[in-house]
Amino acid sequence: MSSAAPTSVSATPAILSGKEAQAALEEELIADVARLREAGCQPALAVVRVGEDPASETYVRNKVKAAERVGMRSIHQHLPERTTQAELEAAIVALNEDPAVHGILCQLPLPRQLDAGRITRLIDPAKDVDCFHPYNVGLLTMGEPRFLPCTPAGILYLLERGGISPAGQHAVILGRSNIVGRPLSILLSHKGYDATVTVCHSRTRDLPAITRQADILIAATGIAEWVTADMVAEGAVVIDVGMNRVQDASRKTGYRLCGDVDYAAVAPKCRAITPVPGGVGPMTIAMLLRNAVTAARLLSGIGA
Repeated sequence: MSSAAPTSVSATPAILSGKEAQAALEEELIADVARLREAGCQPALAVVRVGEDPASETYVRNKVKAAERVGMRSIHQHLPERTTQAELEAAIVALNEDPAVHGILCQLPLPRQLDAGRITRLIDPAKDVDCFHPYNVGLLTMGEPRFLPCTPAGILYLLERGGISPAGQHAVILGRSNIVGRPLSILLSHKGYDATVTVCHSRTRDLPAITRQADILIAATGIAEWVTADMVAEGAVVIDVGMNRVQDASRKTGYRLCGDVDYAAVAPKCRAITPVPGGVGPMTIAMLLRNAVTAARLLSGIGA
């Protein structure tokens, strides 16, 4: 398809559904896991959680359930809030040395007494399914990735599934975190994706003037409904990475979930947009599982 974005769109944009894409990818992963099991390898994902952070508990529960849905063995190690650095490191080392474990992640954030950077570097790069280890980040930067970082990979999968090619497009990314913005900017600039990439942040001048140039706008600011209609060009593709709770007295919970984009105002201007919830979030978990299957294949030597 042409890489040029249309100059106008209908008031009903294409919805890039992460739930539908997750279901499709999980069907592929079920088949991949079955083949590995038939060849004698049971893919296994280990998730380490420390403390009682409610959001972390939810994220880990969703990851464990998803792993089990595709036939993987899931290992959930829940350590107490008072866990010391030495105790957490010992748990990671044990998982590194266990040949039956293929993927390891330590759920962030960690309690204040723990050094997350040291833990990230301690995880075996061959089992680093979050793609946070400096070795894997280096491979990614060189264009030779072993794993793809989960949220950026999920965004690219949604674009591909929606028939949206980034080639020749101006992609503007709001946020420069090591989890989303920075690795996504690297991926989009690689050959094969071929986008022209601008990364914006808190020191960017005249931000709306830049975001209005975007053919593809990715919002990863962590600020609820921060991207408004005047910041978006007609016919743009908008990817909303945010997941925020805002007070809403009309809801039984007392809050509602929303993204970093003012969806109601922005959607009518868009060629395509991701919903929140149900957009990028489900794809992050699906890509984590894909990385775990890749790790199992590489570590076992089956089909590598």
